[in-house]
Amino acid sequence: MTSKIVVLDPISAETARRMRGLLPPGLVLEHAEGRDRAHLLAIVAEADVIISGQIPVDAELLRAAPRARLLHKWGVGVDNFDLEAARAQGVTVARTTGSNAMPVAEFTLGLMIALLRNLAWGHCSLRGGEWRNTTMPKPSFMLSGKTVGIIGFGAIGKNVARLLAPFGGMILYNKTSRLDPAEEKALGVRHATVPELLREADVVSLHCPLTPQTQNLIDRAALQSMKRSAVLINVARGGVVNEQDLAEALRAREILGAATDVYETEPPPAGHPLLALDNVVATPHIAAMAADNFEKTINQMFRNVALFVRGEGVPPSDFVG
Repeated sequence: MTSKIVVLDPISAETARRMRGLLPPGLVLEHAEGRDRAHLLAIVAEADVIISGQIPVDAELLRAAPRARLLHKWGVGVDNFDLEAARAQGVTVARTTGSNAMPVAEFTLGLMIALLRNLAWGHCSLRGGEWRNTTMPKPSFMLSGKTVGIIGFGAIGKNVARLLAPFGGMILYNKTSRLDPAEEKALGVRHATVPELLREADVVSLHCPLTPQTQNLIDRAALQSMKRSAVLINVARGGVVNEQDLAEALRAREILGAATDVYETEPPPAGHPLLALDNVVATPHIAAMAADNFEKTINQMFRNVALFVRGEGVPPSDFVG
């Protein structure tokens, strides 16, 4: 018996071809051609399995998929899924835990250096026909020797710490449950409360999930508690940062700069305040995208789907609810 997977994210024909080449026996794959709501509601009608990376999955979308029994995240964070609606409809939710940890960690370091050293600004100004190596919008700083504070210390946060080790600075971390002393020593990190971390860090890097507890964690008061020479990096979720507060703090030079790959609304609306500032590096939610990590992630996701379809269940590490 064949089971149909429907991918809600619009993907290219080449990506679809590569995904179909990795499908286990008994599975077929279709995918969205765009983000139009009516189109998404139509294509899930005969789905047995729904896969989504960045497309929100709410109660209405789930009701439009009466056959679906598995909703799988293409990634890790499930804040774009209505988990209560999924449970009410008897839909299991799963994710690819750890699949994007190293790509996102590497991207995080890239954002740190691009922001601190004015790389993105330099690229844009030169492409715009300007040679402005003596009139940069803010001072250029090295990452070496800086204190980096990591909020959220799961697989991504730990990989960021490992990559930072050669830069020789202090690494502070915050998570809900503190590591044991041996692991702290092995990673070269020190635990700090969020207020301590914000006060001491030269670079604050966000890697926490979006929850009621982390919604607007970084607001104007938090930003004003940071060093005026500090920068903020957000590769977590847009809602962790109050974007209006961040824009106002950046315009007032209350912190040096910010880099973000995620937004409260994606894509961000025209005229988004962060996109007009010269002390901001902004990218379109691409931190997890690495061509040489594609097969690893897809194989993990398809393995979960195949196990579920056979009635064996999703492995506990990837099971959400």
